[in-house]
Amino acid sequence: MKNLICLLLFLISIQLSAQKIEVQFDHYALLVRDLDSTATFYQEILGLEEIEDQTQLEHIRWFSMGGKSELHLIEQKDFVVSDVIGVHLALRVSDLNLFMKKLSDHHIFFKNWFGLPGRTNTRPDGIRQVYLQDPNGYWIEVNGE
Repeated sequence: MKNLICLLLFLISIQLSAQKIEVQFDHYALLVRDLDSTATFYQEILGLEEIEDQTQLEHIRWFSMGGKSELHLIEQKDFVVSDVIGVHLALRVSDLNLFMKKLSDHHIFFKNWFGLPGRTNTRPDGIRQVYLQDPNGYWIEVNGE
């Protein structure tokens, strides 16, 4: 009987260790100084669609980032944003040249990783990219396809 219990415990432990926990991106939350102007930037410049804010709080707005991924903007007047370009949100657009034209048309400064204004750089995997900042100073990497 003792051997049977040990065997059952062993089989259960194998089954539990074989289960894999799936991790998926859910949302990214940003503290922002002015909720309305930041929401306008993410809607008009980046083209994100505003979705229902499940919190129903006036100082928070939610945006779809495709699939089940979301961006949450949370208004808070006193915070400090890191000005380190390596800390950034990365997005992908279907036409990087058209996106750069849109940035230029709206007088939004962008640069490449090396700091050259209005220019792209190419990642080692062949993807072109630019960097810009939102109205709060958060860095955004935008990659072409």
